[in-house]
Amino acid sequence: MSAHLYDEGHTVAGWTGFGIATAGSGLVGLGVCTGSVAAVGGGLAVVVLSVFVTWGLHLSGWGKPPGVRPREQWGMRVRDPLAREGHSGCVGCRLAGRGRRRAVVVVPEGVGTELAESVPLSPFE
Repeated sequence: MSAHLYDEGHTVAGWTGFGIATAGSGLVGLGVCTGSVAAVGGGLAVVVLSVFVTWGLHLSGWGKPPGVRPREQWGMRVRDPLAREGHSGCVGCRLAGRGRRRAVVVVPEGVGTELAESVPLSPFE
């Protein structure tokens, strides 16, 4: 359990991504200071890598859904039980094809095959 009275959203996915992105940003800064295009490019590649690592950890349950979690899920070592189905309103889950509820519409035969009648919108038509 967390010692705080609110959910700060600290997760394994978030801290791992932050650490990798910080290292990448430091490499970009080093490249700028030394004038090394290779270091700048490598640092940017590490930052992009941090996005994919964070996303993968989120999808495997080590992230957090948007919004407030129940108190028993506030701890950093608690995996998210809803990650497999996807979180509603989560861009990362939507990009992975999760979190979409597809409705199956069954239309009886013969329904919807006739054309609708045009209705005038104003008395001048």
